[in-house]
Amino acid sequence: MALLMVDRETLTNVGVVHTVGGGAPYHFHVSCHTYAIGMGTIPTNGKKSEDKKIVVVVEASAIVIQASTNPKMAMASLSLNSLPMQPPSQHCRKLIDAPSSTSINNGSGGGTLKPIVISGDPPTFVSAPGRRIVAVGDLHGDLSKARSALELAGVLSSDGQDTWTGQETVLVQLGDILDRGEDEIAILSLLRSLQLQAKEHGGAVFQVNGNHETMNVEGDFRYVDSGAFDECSDFLEYLNDCEHNWEDAFSTWFEVSENWKEERKITQSSWGPWNLVKRQKGVIARSVLLRPGGPLATELGRHPVVLKIDDWVFCHGGLLPHHVTYGIEKINNEVSKWMNNVGENDESQIPFIATRGYDSVVWNRLYSRDTTDLEDYHIEQIQSVLDSTLQVVGAKAMVVGHTPQTTGVNCKYNCSIWRIDVGMSSGVLDSRPEVLEIRGDKTRIIRKESETFSELQAVDYM
Repeated sequence: MALLMVDRETLTNVGVVHTVGGGAPYHFHVSCHTYAIGMGTIPTNGKKSEDKKIVVVVEASAIVIQASTNPKMAMASLSLNSLPMQPPSQHCRKLIDAPSSTSINNGSGGGTLKPIVISGDPPTFVSAPGRRIVAVGDLHGDLSKARSALELAGVLSSDGQDTWTGQETVLVQLGDILDRGEDEIAILSLLRSLQLQAKEHGGAVFQVNGNHETMNVEGDFRYVDSGAFDECSDFLEYLNDCEHNWEDAFSTWFEVSENWKEERKITQSSWGPWNLVKRQKGVIARSVLLRPGGPLATELGRHPVVLKIDDWVFCHGGLLPHHVTYGIEKINNEVSKWMNNVGENDESQIPFIATRGYDSVVWNRLYSRDTTDLEDYHIEQIQSVLDSTLQVVGAKAMVVGHTPQTTGVNCKYNCSIWRIDVGMSSGVLDSRPEVLEIRGDKTRIIRKESETFSELQAVDYM
């Protein structure tokens, strides 16, 4: 392990970094696209094959870089030793007897349904005969609204214990958990806990990645809430408390995150002139967690961008015929490999067909746009594209998120497309949660009393 020290001016530029006490210099390149302040590689002897992952630690007087061939060990070193910190009073909660996530049987649910069969890694094709399916749209860092939506869906207890109540239900979350809110990791952690619990009852929890997940792995932090940067810093400290046991830390974070947040707010005033350094620490923590190959990026890489359950397709933006021709399992594999940093980590490895461009899987809005101002022939063209896609993929309907629907969850084009992003997060429209329920050939919108928002409000978040 090498210990490097540089001043902040040096760090914000591409340059040469010298080891403490002399020795050969390392060339340091900042690779985070936005808030570029401290993530990259340190080439050893100029050979790219021997690059080491690094973590940059902001100290009171300088910035320390630890280089290690083990990125999970390196990233756990993030700290601000000489600045005011909240006491680490929330000790690691151990995950006890966690079940494996490789297969799903009827568990203790006592039902007579056949086991859920999953094909692909990440999951791509799922057979869940006779299961009730509930789909939840974009959550954008709002843990309170996420819990409300899950309770509304009948899969989360309302007693504050965060217990799976869905029995053999299959839950699908449509992506965009990241950005616009401050409890992103807590939501991901809650869903992991529910996944483990659901398996014991013959149910299942699936997530698909959205455009905000892929943006963050690319290093695009434009839409990150300030509290989310703080959550990243807090989570890394919690990971240290858990002795770097990722599964323990990640699966239990939702139970303690609120206490960490409260302690952080109590000590916030003591930061004074160090607020900028505090923000830099959060940016660095996020970069460490979400860079390709980082532990949180690897978690996201476990999830697909397209998921087919029986004869329903779920994706964030929308599937098009050329996506299906390319191969949805191939798309899922390429995104997963990129997030896990498998192979050469360069710009060419970003899977364009899934994550880039207006017609990519996570960005497509063709099916979720407002049709009020469209001519009839335009609507007919969209219907034809949708029908062709569903026919090729062998599905009867598609469920998408991505674009806030001011009228709530709705269907279009003979109900062959369901649009379920209602902008529930307080960082978007702060609307009442709604979810879609699928039982065989029947669908039902589950909602509370709704609030209406203007189209102009929705456009601001598209």
